[in-house]
Amino acid sequence: MVKELFSSLGVDCNILELDQVDDGASVQEVLSEITNQRTVPNIFVNKVHVGGCDRTFQAHQSGLLQKLLQEDPAYDYDLIVIGGGSGGLSCAQEAAALGRRVMVLDLVVPSPQGTSWVKHNWETMTEAIQKHVGSLNWSYRRALREKAVAYVNSYGEFVEHHKIKATDGKGQETYYTAAKFVIATGERPRYLGIQGDKEYCITSDDLFSLPYCPGATLVVGASSVALECAGFLAGLGLEVTVMVRSQLLRGFDQEMAEKVAASMQQLGVRFLRKFVPVEVQQLEKGSPGKLKVVAKSAEGTEMIEGLYNTVLLAIGRDSRTKNIGLEKIGVKVNEKTGKIPVNDVEQSSVPYVYAVGDVVEGKPELTPVAVQAGRLLARRLFGGRLEKCDYINAPTVVFTPLEYGCCGYAEEKAVEVYRKENLEVYHTLFWPLEWTVACRDSNTCYAKIICSKFDNDRVIGFHVLGPKAGEITQGFAAAMKCGLTKQLLDDTIGIHPTCAQDDVGVTFGTWFLRAELQYRQLSVDSCRFLPVGRCSPPWRSRSPRGWTSRRRAAEAKPLLSLSLSRCRFCEDGVLSGKPGDSVGARRRDSSSAVHPPG
Repeated sequence: MVKELFSSLGVDCNILELDQVDDGASVQEVLSEITNQRTVPNIFVNKVHVGGCDRTFQAHQSGLLQKLLQEDPAYDYDLIVIGGGSGGLSCAQEAAALGRRVMVLDLVVPSPQGTSWVKHNWETMTEAIQKHVGSLNWSYRRALREKAVAYVNSYGEFVEHHKIKATDGKGQETYYTAAKFVIATGERPRYLGIQGDKEYCITSDDLFSLPYCPGATLVVGASSVALECAGFLAGLGLEVTVMVRSQLLRGFDQEMAEKVAASMQQLGVRFLRKFVPVEVQQLEKGSPGKLKVVAKSAEGTEMIEGLYNTVLLAIGRDSRTKNIGLEKIGVKVNEKTGKIPVNDVEQSSVPYVYAVGDVVEGKPELTPVAVQAGRLLARRLFGGRLEKCDYINAPTVVFTPLEYGCCGYAEEKAVEVYRKENLEVYHTLFWPLEWTVACRDSNTCYAKIICSKFDNDRVIGFHVLGPKAGEITQGFAAAMKCGLTKQLLDDTIGIHPTCAQDDVGVTFGTWFLRAELQYRQLSVDSCRFLPVGRCSPPWRSRSPRGWTSRRRAAEAKPLLSLSLSRCRFCEDGVLSGKPGDSVGARRRDSSSAVHPPG
């Protein structure tokens, strides 16, 4: 049927009957490896794999086949993507959907621990994880095949302008040309460069490849990956220590970072601040064995030692931009980080070379960001579109046991960009309903928003620490794209009982304290306080909701105070009474809502 189709289109085609050649079985094996298709016919059009009979007819009906049948251009492909990460695959599929001839070159180089695509099992849990990862890899390759993207499991390296060498796992070399290239090689974990690190330590990439439970673990690093690994292991009941050289969660809001650490400490995670490992020694072999770590103070000469079963390094990742020939064609690369500087349309210093994902300098290292950037890049290159990726309002979550979600600016960055006097920062503690029955700490979950005062109090930073923070942040990210303001938050009706209702400023409870402006402070000793977000007192906020203006709270002075012995709570919840004799003060981080006694 396919022969008749090409004949009706007036297209000459070359046919290789595998059952009529001596090495047909070998050819079929190679085709299967390249295309992931084990059936015949296996159809290529102008070096682009279309698929079998059904896929070819579908391509004809959609118009894709006609585009592929156009005269050969000057290059083998319109686009070659180097690297099989999320951003590269997204760009490749989008470009192929727009009728372009696309190739993806992807070859995973094993780490010192031997990891390629994960193969080991770690009891029932890790076995399930490996199966899930395997299914994802299969689905990615299937999606590429369906979009007629040529996927080649080879290592790509530029040899000259518009020309690349692809070397497979057996050392066989093939050369391809393309009009445009996208670098999406991603990053791999970094090692410390000390004695024993590559011999005895693992990285975050190796964690789920271990054939045994890691036991007492030292996690070296302060990144989101480090804290997520530490939190996961602590959740399994393992003894976990985190060694931090300087700052926790660099690039994130530092107030929130410290609260994340505090929540992990409540789970038993130990933090060693201002220390760096200088040597790792193996004391005993085993699964796991026993390691001794010698560490030095980052601020002095103090030395410490510790014994662990496993040392996991999460000190950052290095961009995979070396040894791919970028210097041969003049692509500028940051010598220190290996990252590629690009302009606002992901274009490198060489006009036909672009970059997306973690290899891009100064952009968030997040999978969804890479996917969006790759998709929009393909649309601009081949679809006539103009939309650019928004790197500022990119939501993200640190998946520690108590999740931290954020979108927009960290407070430090907001001050740098907007200046402190132009900002209003609102914050609130909240107590999830499910935590009340379990009597869990009422001062752990926390949220804050950063607003631009001279832009109608537009929300430019959103941060929340609490259960399901990722789900909460995703919704607020969409609102921020639409120009969310503090007033809109105040006007939003919350869903009770949820954590997100506290983030729209909703307060609830049998009693709601409303006091006149002069009653800014109550005697701490005379009242019983509940977390902000349950009932929010007016001196903590410029609105009648649960958010607290940090600046206004700091400015508030106890003009008058009330003695509860001379006050009463009316049916409508209004606090009434006469001024008392005592004057109370309250720090902004303490619980702040008043609940009637009894």
